[in-house]
Amino acid sequence: MVNALRFPTGLAVRTVAAWAVTLVIFFPLGWLLLTAFKTELQAIAVPPLFVFEPTLANFSEVQQRSDYLLYAQNSLITSVLSTLLGLAIAAPAAYSMAFFRSRRTRDLLMWMLSTKMMPAVGALVPIYVIAQTAGLLDTRLALVVVFTLSNLPIMVWMLYSQFKDIPPEILEAARMDGATLWQEFRQVLLPLAMGGLAATGLLCLVLAWNEAFWSLNLSSAKAGTLAALIASYSSPEGLFWAKLSAASVMAIAPIVVFGWFSQKQLVQGLTFGAVK
Repeated sequence: MVNALRFPTGLAVRTVAAWAVTLVIFFPLGWLLLTAFKTELQAIAVPPLFVFEPTLANFSEVQQRSDYLLYAQNSLITSVLSTLLGLAIAAPAAYSMAFFRSRRTRDLLMWMLSTKMMPAVGALVPIYVIAQTAGLLDTRLALVVVFTLSNLPIMVWMLYSQFKDIPPEILEAARMDGATLWQEFRQVLLPLAMGGLAATGLLCLVLAWNEAFWSLNLSSAKAGTLAALIASYSSPEGLFWAKLSAASVMAIAPIVVFGWFSQKQLVQGLTFGAVK
């Protein structure tokens, strides 16, 4: 009877630890949301205010001071186009590496991954000079190209892992039926790897949306993304915390909602083939 009523200590510890980690992770986001509805004086109050009368003035001022819809449109266009372009390049590359391997395939994959280890600032000067010479500064095209190249190694690696989990016998059967390489790729491989393609696209869409370094250095008024909108609330006089928080909420809200509704597909794609 005592054993039956014994409290599961291990489960309780794991539950408390999970809630603690969750609170630590989400506290900055919650505090950002609270600050967005404060006045500037309330935002810098010491001690911090947890009970206050919320206001929407910050959101109105952000929209009046900056064209939020233009920044959001730039973020949407550059993120979507860079993701689609990246998938169009990464899928054939991953297909070739997964099913037509050579002695250098592994070295090539490692070299592609190593490019992500280099600080972005190390490539800033040459990319800036190229964009300036080509007349692409402060254009969406420059951001699309840079976002695509930045995420391409991740895309190739993810799709390569997805394609490797597909039995090659399926493709061999298609070849025996007379399918060309293009038909094999488009009509057989891509439908089988649709979950991986979706997961790769979703992840790289989020990465492109959140990209700040290249957005701030290659764009300004015309092609500036939401990262540029947030940075505009930093001035020599200091930070306008309430307005900065409101701009940040307006910038992250679309991608947070998108991620929330697509989390199931993202997790399924990322874990595809993990359990044998």
